[in-house]
Amino acid sequence: MPLSNRHTQTCAALAAAGIALVYALLGSARPLAEWRWIDLIGEGGPALMAAYWMHIVLGSRPAGRVTLLLALGLGSIALGMWADALDEVFVMKQAPRIDKWFESGLVPLGMALLTAGLIGWRREQFHLSEHMQLRERLFREHRDFDRITQLARIDYLREQLALEQRTNPDVPAALVMIEVVGLQAVLHDHGRRDAVRALQAVTHQILLNLRNDDLLCRYSGDRFVLLLPRTPNADAARTARHLEQMVTMAAFHGSDGRRAALQLRTACTTAVGDASTLLSDLNRELECAGFTHRRPASA
Repeated sequence: MPLSNRHTQTCAALAAAGIALVYALLGSARPLAEWRWIDLIGEGGPALMAAYWMHIVLGSRPAGRVTLLLALGLGSIALGMWADALDEVFVMKQAPRIDKWFESGLVPLGMALLTAGLIGWRREQFHLSEHMQLRERLFREHRDFDRITQLARIDYLREQLALEQRTNPDVPAALVMIEVVGLQAVLHDHGRRDAVRALQAVTHQILLNLRNDDLLCRYSGDRFVLLLPRTPNADAARTARHLEQMVTMAAFHGSDGRRAALQLRTACTTAVGDASTLLSDLNRELECAGFTHRRPASA
């Protein structure tokens, strides 16, 4: 059974205490006057920084092989530097080989483990970049993602739309606003947890049916906006109908086993003009479509 991140940190702390105990038992303390403070700071400081980096890695990543390699690499480097700093406090006359092994063995071992972890992390990033391509499109920056769907928010779509209009002014592009119909019923009948699962499932279904340079963003609530570069409005309408049929045919079941009916309602427009105006027009079109759809039922 693999170690959890908390257990890894505990083992590292015990290893540091064990190394200090070895130096205390097998060595003799140097007089305070012989301590070289510059060396202590120069060797102890990097040890603390490497230990802190390990703490950051373990606190920001799920447990797994890559996380363990990164943590073990940083931990070994920290322990090697920790032993090097202890050498300024203790004289290891009885066991000089142990001293040299700690100092010269742990740091190279840690660098090898850290390198293996970084190679695994690079592979992870390659796969994550492929997964995030439809969410990020042309560039990545630090910004808020929607926590539930992991899609960029609408401000990012505004930036991408402006970029598309600047770089390809003569090539048609389209915007599609998508509303998930039935999500409120799922929330009412099945609860918030199932409603979140339903929204995530629909998001994933839509993403699976898009091109690599298409961009899907969450607008608000149960609505999304899809940017389709190099796409005439007629083709965008066909894409929207395909997405509607796909979600209608899919079967979503709540945690109680009951099936929940979900559908998509869409509105399309050519992506020419101000983003706020385009989004307002699409919003208004969806509102009108929803009103028309509901009116016979209330009569």
